[in-house]
Amino acid sequence: MADQPLPQFDLVVATVDRVAELEGLLESLERQTHQGFRVLVVDQNDDDRLGPVLERDRSFELTRLRSERGLSRARNAALDHIRAELVAFPDDDCVLPADLFERVAKRFADRPQLGALTGRAVDEQGDSSSPWARDPAVLTRDNLWNRAISFTIFMRAELVDRVGAFDEALGLGARGPWSSGEEIDYLVRALDTGAHVEYDPSLVVLHERHDLSPSALRSLGARDGASVGYILRKHGYPLPTVARMFVRPFGGALLALARRDPARTRFHLSTLRGRLLGYRS
Repeated sequence: MADQPLPQFDLVVATVDRVAELEGLLESLERQTHQGFRVLVVDQNDDDRLGPVLERDRSFELTRLRSERGLSRARNAALDHIRAELVAFPDDDCVLPADLFERVAKRFADRPQLGALTGRAVDEQGDSSSPWARDPAVLTRDNLWNRAISFTIFMRAELVDRVGAFDEALGLGARGPWSSGEEIDYLVRALDTGAHVEYDPSLVVLHERHDLSPSALRSLGARDGASVGYILRKHGYPLPTVARMFVRPFGGALLALARRDPARTRFHLSTLRGRLLGYRS
């Protein structure tokens, strides 16, 4: 019997301010061994800086959409345009290994019960930051925190339809202090529908890491901490889980203090304050 064709992808790419980085992503898409995909670029720029990039001839179909600024708002603008079986949300500055879509499509084709699949973020040296889990797992509400980031998430379109829109109070460009974590919220909601979601650390996406100044590191801790606190409260996590999520940055601050690392100490304390703020919201 002839092999069944692999499922197709719709890629939702929200972009603002970046041009060269978006071109790098699109070039990595040209190299995919499975070319069964369409790209929905949601342009949030106020000008036409992306015109030369988006009008270039490509080996794949590309549709340009518009939305106001905000990552979750941009993704929501694309949801009504999805028509493929699988959906992914690449960042506009990531690079995908050439065999990624082929591997992911085969996994979904072989596993009808699989609702979503997550992979791991790596830098140019192939390394991940220390919080990333290295063991494959079936995702739950408790273990997904270090096993998911938006640009490594692949979902069946029918699951996206069940979950619905992204929470526009979360994500970059959100109007509140919890301007990240929109993908964690989305996966929690997917799990709450009964979806089967797996994490495979061998599926990697290249996303360059940047050295942050001490003040930028504190801002990052406050932003991500507030988002975590917001999600914990929104989804009614039990108090033991909430307590554990507060103890971790406190312990990190004590360890950094013992190592005489003031920047990391302030980062962990900012994370703790952010989590308290988000939870109390």
